[in-house]
Amino acid sequence: MEQRTLGSRLVVSAIGLGCMGMSQSYGVPNDEESIATLHRAMDLGITFFDTADVYGAGVNERLVGATLGSRRHEIVLATKCGIVLEPGKPMGVNGSPEHIRRACEASLSRLGTEVIDLYYLHRVDREVPIEDSVGAMAELVRAGKVRFLGLSEVSAATLRRAHAVHPITAVQSEYSLWWREPERAVLPTCAELGVGFVPFSPLGRGFLAGGAIDIDQLPANDMRRVMPRFHREQMAVNARLAQELEARAAHRGCTPAQLSLAWVLARGSHIVPIPGTKRRTYLEQNAAAASITLSAAEVADLDAIFSPDAVAGDRYPAEMARHIDSGD
Repeated sequence: MEQRTLGSRLVVSAIGLGCMGMSQSYGVPNDEESIATLHRAMDLGITFFDTADVYGAGVNERLVGATLGSRRHEIVLATKCGIVLEPGKPMGVNGSPEHIRRACEASLSRLGTEVIDLYYLHRVDREVPIEDSVGAMAELVRAGKVRFLGLSEVSAATLRRAHAVHPITAVQSEYSLWWREPERAVLPTCAELGVGFVPFSPLGRGFLAGGAIDIDQLPANDMRRVMPRFHREQMAVNARLAQELEARAAHRGCTPAQLSLAWVLARGSHIVPIPGTKRRTYLEQNAAAASITLSAAEVADLDAIFSPDAVAGDRYPAEMARHIDSGD
């Protein structure tokens, strides 16, 4: 598979693998199939795996770490810290140096590794200066416990402040045909500073892979049930966009998911999407998108169809949205 470079030195496959869905948020976990999917990804040349300490409350890190075993050297392993979930309480964020140090040690143990290749701050803590959070993460680099640093869901202004403390190798945020907000400031800032960009949910949480989704048919614990874009009235609007995508994919001779990933890859050589899946079938389809090259006209056509004002509904419910760093 094509290789891309995040930051100045971190070389990864052009398409990575998001591992969250193997342990939470999208239906019932299937460890056997997830393990097979991780091995198949390595066999296909996917060298960039993404997890976090909060995914399944540590379960996902254990699954990924145990699966890698003797193949650990084949993978650029990314994980995150900073989101705190406690039973019966709303999602919290802790970016204090003390928490970051503790979280790193716990992740290293669960992953069964001596070093984390790319360590992200999962969300910005509004009560802690980003300089303090990144300063603590930089100490982990100097201690040899982390190789490179990343930030997730940050504004361009926060990225600049963080990058002044220690080089930031990658910013991870949601980005796809139906969520293009990073194009306003974050993507240009990443390009200016030489920072890689890692889109999560590049398939719109499944919407760009299969069109209209009936939330009433989703498992009770599926996170899309609370996301405004998947509510019935918004989906009625968005389904028409899916039809346009499906028509163009059919003309191109690929799946809508592959066309969507090819569009993301075409946005810049510093961009490495991490579509998530726990099934080998979807993994193989996603990996094949790396070989699709779109013309400038095809990119422009998709840009026009999926203009930011064409998509109905907010990305997150209010409780989740309040933790997104807007730079205010």
